[in-house]
Amino acid sequence: MTQPPSQQPPQGGFGAPQDPQSTPQPPQPQSPPAAPPQMPPAPPQTPAGAPQPGYGYPQAPGAQPGYGYPQAPGQAAPGPYAQQPGPYGAPAGPYAQQPGPYGQQPGYGYPQQQYPGAPTPGGSGGGPFKGKPAVVIGAALAALLVVGGGIFFAASGSDDEKKPVAKSSSDAADPSASPSIDQGDGKGDGREANDDLNAGRKEGEAKVLWLTKNSIDLPRNGATVYGPWIVGDTLVKGMYRSVVGYSTADGKEKWTLPLPADLCAAPAAPTADGKIVVGVMNGTTDKADCADLQMIDLNTGKAGWKKSVKKNGTWDLLSDIGLAISGDTVTVGRTSNSSAYRVSDGKELFGNPSGTCQPYAFAGGPKLIAAVNCRTDDVDNPQQQIQEVDPTTGKAKWTYEPKRGWEVDKVYSVSPLVVSLTQREEKKWGILALKENGTLRSQLTSDKGDKLSVDCGGGFSIFGKKLEGCSGVAADANTFYMMTEDDTSGTGRTNKVIAFDLNTGKSKWKAAAPAERTMKPLRMEGGNVLVYLEPSYDKGGAIATIAPTGGAAQVVLQHPDSTTRIESFFSSRTVYSGGRSYVVSDRVSASNDEEEKEQTTMMAFGK
Repeated sequence: MTQPPSQQPPQGGFGAPQDPQSTPQPPQPQSPPAAPPQMPPAPPQTPAGAPQPGYGYPQAPGAQPGYGYPQAPGQAAPGPYAQQPGPYGAPAGPYAQQPGPYGQQPGYGYPQQQYPGAPTPGGSGGGPFKGKPAVVIGAALAALLVVGGGIFFAASGSDDEKKPVAKSSSDAADPSASPSIDQGDGKGDGREANDDLNAGRKEGEAKVLWLTKNSIDLPRNGATVYGPWIVGDTLVKGMYRSVVGYSTADGKEKWTLPLPADLCAAPAAPTADGKIVVGVMNGTTDKADCADLQMIDLNTGKAGWKKSVKKNGTWDLLSDIGLAISGDTVTVGRTSNSSAYRVSDGKELFGNPSGTCQPYAFAGGPKLIAAVNCRTDDVDNPQQQIQEVDPTTGKAKWTYEPKRGWEVDKVYSVSPLVVSLTQREEKKWGILALKENGTLRSQLTSDKGDKLSVDCGGGFSIFGKKLEGCSGVAADANTFYMMTEDDTSGTGRTNKVIAFDLNTGKSKWKAAAPAERTMKPLRMEGGNVLVYLEPSYDKGGAIATIAPTGGAAQVVLQHPDSTTRIESFFSSRTVYSGGRSYVVSDRVSASNDEEEKEQTTMMAFGK
């Protein structure tokens, strides 16, 4: 296996906070505090005597953390997320928090800190651990233990202390190269639908349309996948030093775009016409930064303009950046700095605004939302803002200013706008919904006993932050849908989806997953909530929908039970498009070259 490039410092903080401007505080909910949530459940164990994972089943990651992942912590000091009431001193909402190992809050996927050293869940769309992740609502102060590029949440300080439980996270820090497809002999890089993968298929189950395996010699500790993005009949993903387009019909490579260095950043989605701008390291040494931007037409695989991000002074740290696209604009966020370029031709549109409040991260889509940090005299008591900005000029259309001390964590939905906030010093967590004009719409509060979860990923980050890209959530105009943590109190893992009224912040209904199954919201589909029923030990995954009024999940595409072992990637992202589902491993890692070549990287299912 090739040696990995030297690790860049982890990414996260955003400079000194700044003095706030007066903003009306949200009303105090009158409902009683939600019950303290519990620690995340352990992932399912293989029954004694069960056969070992079959063809293509992913191997455990290498002993050392992967490139771009946090190193093992020196000590497990209290971090940002102990059980506390919700934002602004209101009764507890759905989110208590877990601490980071250095006494600092985690970076990407968590609130940013004013100094380096804040690891977060590792992995690309889901980190190296199977299951759900990053937002865990714990009842007690906890230690965050970095384990092989992922995390353990370990409870402490309670009578019913639980053992560490591995949970998966999302999104990426370290890339890999693209696999290729062979002609289906079962010995190369792919298998076609007419081989034994479908031999055990039962009536009513979907077919395995195609499968790919890794064929690239990766860095020693593996590589992270960026994407996938579907443009027309092409599925695109980026890994290591290439971006590759695959036919959605048969999985064969349509085009490959080599990159001169490691892929290091990518937005959640391309433009409406299939253009994207990715971040590429500006060298292959340990001194390289994620400072080069490359535009790519995902329809053809042709490279467009390329330019380097202009450094804005000594403290413009470009070792990591966050990219987001809205309209024809791509934004580049990093510590106390930002810039924006036109996707179509690379023209620089705007940079840092004047004043003491500076955007440092963005979420794109139908609107461009910015997380803003204001300089203050107390680094431990930051002042932040949420803004909608004009994607052409960068001017703020409105500004919402949370109570001082609260930091912008994630944007779960841009339209309607749903934002996660954290309070580092008081160790609180909360979710707010904002109106179109930026005023408070509601604060979400969970019912007693509900333990909510969301998969926001890991990309270990110290000098940059990504606001978008969470999975496990969905939203329509008036409702926000979120999954709960896995419940293992019965005979198998299960969970439910909860619908929150965005006008009141209270739950409207709860839909339980089928017995001994877990499910994750993907997005809205025809007015319904599209969910992925995750594979279990003996049951294949499935795509299903839940009506906007609730009720049982209705399966629209059942994956074969016979291939559940292959489908159970260590960590993956699932995409549903055109009646087909695509399960894409978000990290490729193995302990040696032979195992590396046996890693299944993608599976496609259809009728």
